[in-house]
Amino acid sequence: MKRRRLREELPISAERLAKHSKGEGINLKPRTSRIKSKAQREKLQTKEEAIDRTVKDAARAEILLTEEYGVLEAEPGERTALLKQSQIAKMVDITSAAKRFTLKLDFGPYYGKYTKNGRHLILGGRRGHVAALDWVTKKLACEMNVMESIHDVAWLHVETMYAVAQKNWVYIYDNQGIELHCMKQLNKINKLEFLPYHFLLASVCREGFLSWLDVSIGQFVNSYCAKEGNIQAMTQNPSNAVLCVGNSKGVVSMWSPNSKEPLAKMLCHKHAINAVAVHPYGTYMATSCPATIVKVWDVRKLAGPVHKYKTRSPVQHLSYSYTGQLAMAMGNIVEVYRPSSNDRKPYLRHKADWTVSSMQFCPFEDVLGVGTARGFSSLLVPGSGEANYDALEANPFQTKVQRREAEVKALLDKIQPEMITLDPIAILEVDVPSLKDKVEAKKKVLYLKPKDVDFKPRRTKAKGKGGTAKVIKTKNILKDLSRREHIATVRQAGIRPEVEQKPVPKKDYGVLNRFVSKSK
Repeated sequence: MKRRRLREELPISAERLAKHSKGEGINLKPRTSRIKSKAQREKLQTKEEAIDRTVKDAARAEILLTEEYGVLEAEPGERTALLKQSQIAKMVDITSAAKRFTLKLDFGPYYGKYTKNGRHLILGGRRGHVAALDWVTKKLACEMNVMESIHDVAWLHVETMYAVAQKNWVYIYDNQGIELHCMKQLNKINKLEFLPYHFLLASVCREGFLSWLDVSIGQFVNSYCAKEGNIQAMTQNPSNAVLCVGNSKGVVSMWSPNSKEPLAKMLCHKHAINAVAVHPYGTYMATSCPATIVKVWDVRKLAGPVHKYKTRSPVQHLSYSYTGQLAMAMGNIVEVYRPSSNDRKPYLRHKADWTVSSMQFCPFEDVLGVGTARGFSSLLVPGSGEANYDALEANPFQTKVQRREAEVKALLDKIQPEMITLDPIAILEVDVPSLKDKVEAKKKVLYLKPKDVDFKPRRTKAKGKGGTAKVIKTKNILKDLSRREHIATVRQAGIRPEVEQKPVPKKDYGVLNRFVSKSK
C-alpha cells in the first residue's frame, strides 16, 4: 500500500498529461448528465477511472523512452573515427560486446540480410553457400551449398522462409533448407527486395526486367522491361514501397507495379549510379557514383541535394540506420556518418580484411552487418539502433505463438499492389471519383428499359403438348419476371427520376397568365 501511495503522489506535468490524453470524458454528474440509470452511471465511472489511470501510467513511463541515444563522445583534440572495434568492445557491457563477431568463410563474396525485427540473419555466398541463423544466440538454423552461383538473398514475411537468387532462377527455402518453390519466371536476377506490407517479392534481372511476385497467393502482379540495361543498384522506399533503381546515366527512377513508366526520375549524378539507400522512414535518399561523391536527397521534395560528401575513393555500398546514420563502403574501408554532424567528418571508420560486398544496419540494435569477400563481420556502431521500438509492429523477442498470430494479422491487413504510389498517405484517402461513378451508374438504371425477352419454345412431337396458347402464356410470365427485376433494381438504387417543373412566368399578368407562351 505504501508503494502504491508513493507512486500516486508522484507529480506529473500538465504537458505530459495533455500529450497522452484521450480527450474529454463523459459527463456523469447526476443533475446535468443524460444518463438516468444509477447502475449505468457507476459502470461508466469505473471505465473513466481506468482511462485516467492509463493516461497517468503512460505519462510516468515516458521517462523510459530515451529520446537521446547514446553515442561515442571524444575528448578535446581526439576523434571517434580513430577508435577501433576492439576498443569499443572493451567500453560496452558484456551483452553488447558479444554482438561483435567475425565469421571467416570460404565461399564469398557474401550477401547478408536481417529480418524485419533484426533477430535472424541470412548469408549467401557467391559460390553457392547459404546459411540462416539466429545471430544473437549464434544458433544455426540451416546451412547448405546449392552448387550454383548466388547473386542475392532476401527474407520473406517470416523467418521460416527466404528467397535465394541463384544462377538461373529464384528458389524459396524454409528454415531447414528444404526447397519449397522454384520461380522459373524470375530468371537471371541481380537484386531482391521484399515488401512486407504488400507481401510482394520485387526483383530486377540482368536484362533490365522488373518483376513483382505476390508470395501470399503465388501469382505475378506485373513484370515489364525498365529499359535501363543491366541494373546493379536497386532498393525500396519503406514508406511507400516504391522501388528506386539507379542506371548507368546517373538517373534514379522510381517504379510501381501499376505503371510501365517510372513514377518519377531524378538526375542525381553525371556518372553511373553505384549504390542507392533510402532512410527507413522514407525521408532521405543517398546515392553514390564513381566520381567519389555521395549526395543525400529529400525524397519528399525531389529537389536539389540536402548534403554532399566527398570521399577518398568511390563508394560501392550504402546503408541507412533507423537513427539516420549513413554507412559507406569503399573497397575494404567502412565509414559511418552521423546526421547531425556539420563538419562532414566520419563518426566511425573500420578497415576490413577483405573487400566489402554488402552492408546493412541491424534494426533495433547498434550493429552494422558487413559482408566481405571472405566472410561476414558484425560491427558495433553506438547510437545506430532504434531503442523505442513498437513490439506490435516488429518484436525481436517474439515467440512462436506470437509469430503465428502476427502472420495472420499481417495477411488480414495486407495492402493491395494498386495502392503503391509516391504519396504514402494516399491509402488513407477516400476514392471520391469512383464513388461519383457509382452514383451516376445508379441514376442511369432509372432510364433503362427492361430487357426484351427472347423466348424460343422447343418443339415437341408429343400430342397435346406445346400449343400456341401455352407459348404465349410462358412468354408473358417471363416478361412479368423481367419487369419485376427491373423495378427491384430501381428501388434498390433509391433515386427517383427528376420531374420537370413547369416554368413560372417572370411577369404576372393576372388573369391573362394562361395566354403567356411557355418560352418566356
